[in-house]
Amino acid sequence: MEQNAGGPKLPEVGKISPDIFQQIIKPRLGAPDPRVLVGPQHGVDVGIVDIGGGQVMAISTDPFFIVPDYGWRRAGWFAVNILASDAATSGLRPVYLTVDLNLPRSMTRDELDAMWSAVDESCRELGMAIVTGHTARYDGCNYPMVGGATVISVGARDAYVTPAGARVGDAVIVTKGAAIEATGLFGVTFPGRIAAELGAEVARAAEGLFYQMTVVKDAMTAVEVGVREQGVTAMHDATECGVWGGLSEIAEASGVGMVVERSAVPVRPEARAICEHFGMDPYSAISEGTLLLTCRPHVAAAVLARLGGVGIEASRIGEIVPAERGVRLVEGGRERELAHPRVDPFWEAFARALAEGAG
Repeated sequence: MEQNAGGPKLPEVGKISPDIFQQIIKPRLGAPDPRVLVGPQHGVDVGIVDIGGGQVMAISTDPFFIVPDYGWRRAGWFAVNILASDAATSGLRPVYLTVDLNLPRSMTRDELDAMWSAVDESCRELGMAIVTGHTARYDGCNYPMVGGATVISVGARDAYVTPAGARVGDAVIVTKGAAIEATGLFGVTFPGRIAAELGAEVARAAEGLFYQMTVVKDAMTAVEVGVREQGVTAMHDATECGVWGGLSEIAEASGVGMVVERSAVPVRPEARAICEHFGMDPYSAISEGTLLLTCRPHVAAAVLARLGGVGIEASRIGEIVPAERGVRLVEGGRERELAHPRVDPFWEAFARALAEGAG
């Protein structure tokens, strides 16, 4: 009988830790290929493959995440946009989607039709073609993880970025603010409870954040100023563990330090109210829709202006510093270490709220 090798335990829910990734996944990546310019790295959303002719593919893979309680249109939009968002952080526009659907036996023909219509509509809005996939129903499959999908972006070899590109002196910018996804998901799942306990205005604002859970527009707008030495150097979607987790992952991937001003990170009133009420740190809570980026300091104002020009709130929150300084958070004029949260508070808070009921 195989024995437990010991070491760090797998998390009960959510992404595996960097230590487990480095020990189990990273050393075993199949056959080496020089055309793979960027391979699997913890905290890096995409892989990059040279396809010749000065072109590359940016490839991102994630679960296909469908939540019927959102309503089929919202569920389809969410599934597509969280996939496309990771690919967009490469700076290259997402153009192709492949989908593996392992559907629950309980799903009906009409439900599949409604869900897939929403997926098709969302892909058309983003300009993505669906090129291949697999569709079946199986025992043991259930919502929300009903398969997996891959998004591919294509562009010039000198036009992509990854979270590993931040450089000392870069400005650090955040869009929309903290806990966007945590707030939006609570808003669409518990609208009645939130209205009763926090007021109708908070409930409406929280539910309204649902369609902010995408960074495709944010990323494509930011790179209009240029990339690398001429502009944006790194981008990352603040998903698991939120803003603090995403910033830590950029610093780790790039091998740099970072100084962040806590008061500069926006937290919308509805996000603060939801997080306080349900017991979440907004800065550590899942925040799909929040783009974290670094850019050369001379283009920071231009990046902020471009984002503001298309209605995307953005703030300059810090700068990249040498690695030996570490990742530091400034609060009230004092610096302290900013550690990766490791555990996202959203999952426990959401499970607790579901158990309590009263949506």
